[in-house]
Amino acid sequence: MSEDHSSIAVEKLNAEEAAQELERLAKEIARHDEAYHANDAPEISDAAYDALRRRNLGIEQRFPDLIREDSPSKRVGYVALDKFEKVTHAIPMLSLENAFNDEDVYDFAKRMRKFLNLPESEKMPLTAEPKIDGLSLSLRYEQGKLVTAATRGDGATGENVTENAKTISDIPTVLAGDDIPDVVEIRGEVYMSHAAFQDLNRRMELEGKPTYVNPRNTAAGSLRQLDSAITATRPLNFFAYAWGEMSAMPAITQMGMVEWMKACGFRINPLMQSFEKIEELLKHYRKIEKDRPELEYDIDGVVYKVDDLGLQARLGLKSRVPRWAIAHKFPAEKAWTILRDIEIQVGRTGALTPVARLEPVTVGGVVVTNATLHNEDYVKGVGSKGEILRDGKDLRIGDHVMLQRAGDVIPQILDVDLEKRPKGVEPFEFPTSCPKCGSHAVRDVNEKTGKTDSVKRCTGGLICPAQAVEQLKHFVSRGALDIDGLGDKQVEAFYEAGRIADAADIFTLRERDARSLKKLKDMEGWGATSAAKLFDAIDAVREADLYRYIFGLGIRHVGEQTAKDLVKTYGDVETFQTAMLNLSDRQVYDDLLSVDGIGTTVAEALKEFFSEPRNLDVWNRLLAQVNPKPAEEVATDSPVAGKTVVFTGSLEQMTRDEAKAMAERLGAKVSGSVSKKTDLVVAGPGAGSKLKKAEELGVETTDEDGWFVLIGRE
Repeated sequence: MSEDHSSIAVEKLNAEEAAQELERLAKEIARHDEAYHANDAPEISDAAYDALRRRNLGIEQRFPDLIREDSPSKRVGYVALDKFEKVTHAIPMLSLENAFNDEDVYDFAKRMRKFLNLPESEKMPLTAEPKIDGLSLSLRYEQGKLVTAATRGDGATGENVTENAKTISDIPTVLAGDDIPDVVEIRGEVYMSHAAFQDLNRRMELEGKPTYVNPRNTAAGSLRQLDSAITATRPLNFFAYAWGEMSAMPAITQMGMVEWMKACGFRINPLMQSFEKIEELLKHYRKIEKDRPELEYDIDGVVYKVDDLGLQARLGLKSRVPRWAIAHKFPAEKAWTILRDIEIQVGRTGALTPVARLEPVTVGGVVVTNATLHNEDYVKGVGSKGEILRDGKDLRIGDHVMLQRAGDVIPQILDVDLEKRPKGVEPFEFPTSCPKCGSHAVRDVNEKTGKTDSVKRCTGGLICPAQAVEQLKHFVSRGALDIDGLGDKQVEAFYEAGRIADAADIFTLRERDARSLKKLKDMEGWGATSAAKLFDAIDAVREADLYRYIFGLGIRHVGEQTAKDLVKTYGDVETFQTAMLNLSDRQVYDDLLSVDGIGTTVAEALKEFFSEPRNLDVWNRLLAQVNPKPAEEVATDSPVAGKTVVFTGSLEQMTRDEAKAMAERLGAKVSGSVSKKTDLVVAGPGAGSKLKKAEELGVETTDEDGWFVLIGRE
């Protein structure tokens, strides 16, 4: 049986006694952890528990080769969190200015000397430390005990990740040493080493789960898990290098503070050094840059700080960054590889985006196989009018290309080695139709500038699989059909289950459900009552206003107001459809352009949409199920006819939609913003900036009662 050495001071223990004491402490602290965390029945006071942990940490620092696998310093203590609480930083976590070359660093030093009126003959040592590519974390200790761990957030407010931080072995829950200030805030970076990242990905592959992209994002995601049990399974590390609120300062220099952090039990970066000359500083920068591939963690630069804390205080802040520190970023890493293919992806808005498929190459510690090629002009190297583009590449399959990770994150192609271009390779032909649905793919022309949009888009919004779900969500949204009970989640579920593929399918749901063996009422989250209510809600919009159907189609550039303008002009669905199907006729096209608010951009979008046979198929099937309500008669002799009205504040006698519809029936145009063209602002309680702007511009204002008096409905 081991002897009891608990009464022997840490500095007087020999190796054998230390090993036995660490064994005893590991068991005793584990027992108290279980009593506290699992049983909610602590057996000792917090002070007594803290004393045990301080003693354990003190022995480990004196005998680091005796640290046990079950050491309390590696303890995983966690509780499941419902959500992150917000933490306001006592002292904001600021960002840094960047330097990108040697000249920037010399300028940085000159600016500080000028601000301090410090001659060149007087020394101004600067520290240099690697800039870790991880997630910033602030640790608050009170009476030496960890009470809060918070992410950087927006600099002023972060997320409370205390329980997750406790699972990281580099973060002591109790600070070691004597004379610890009452309040200590230690700041640093949470990261994942390359080896740990690779091991984690191997484990994910064996479990048949998706692998992670890079260590930085994986570390950030791991720390911000809602369940700290998950964080506990992730191999995270922490470097300490800064501080926030301190009730007392243990040192007078940056280097001194960091060395003090090490004594408290933190891991600090061994590459951090202090230099008196800028030349020495830059030499250290180049050494770190050269050794970068050999480091066990990702870095993206070197941070320089004035070592003297007194000078730091005098320099202070400018805007949201300290004057006394700067981040000297590394040039983005580059590598040559081969362009194996160019694929076209179709986004949710119909944008056709070319993507480079590359021979795998490691850039900045990450294996890169793909890179975005932005748009058609970028790939071809020439614009729509044949002009040579400065950023264009004339990329061809088989080319040797130089790759760079912009900001060490987003891969991009910088250059092409034309001397290595294979003979006979043809320029890449960008598709004129959507690869997903076969619909026309077009590039808009700005009617004001005459400039062609760089993005080519699919015109098959209603029938394109890449856009289907987003189009369906739009069709049932508030400004369009606004079907009660059919929101985003239901649309996604119905699409995945094959119940709806396009807008027309919505109106045959009841009929098809009656014939189906898999009834909606039997689906998870549904029942007979909720299913019946949905079918009734769908039936209720079969005779909705025509403009809602037009807006719901999701035609590019056709918003809610444009849809209303079209209905005001054409009146009913038959007249509207006849015009849209004959836009190739010059007179019909000119008539459309004469509509207030309609230009060539909208006209061309309508022409493209209604010239696509598959769009017409959905439109015709939709009309077979619904009976759109024609345009209401618009008053021309009301007091507000022809006027532009803005509603603001909290309307108490009518909803905003009711107010808008009422004004439009009376011949007014409703706007969302106040300008010199505004004729009247109707302000309810809580009206703010819009009412103030109206008063500044001399625009007439009234309240709801005044509005009803004005339109003759007292």
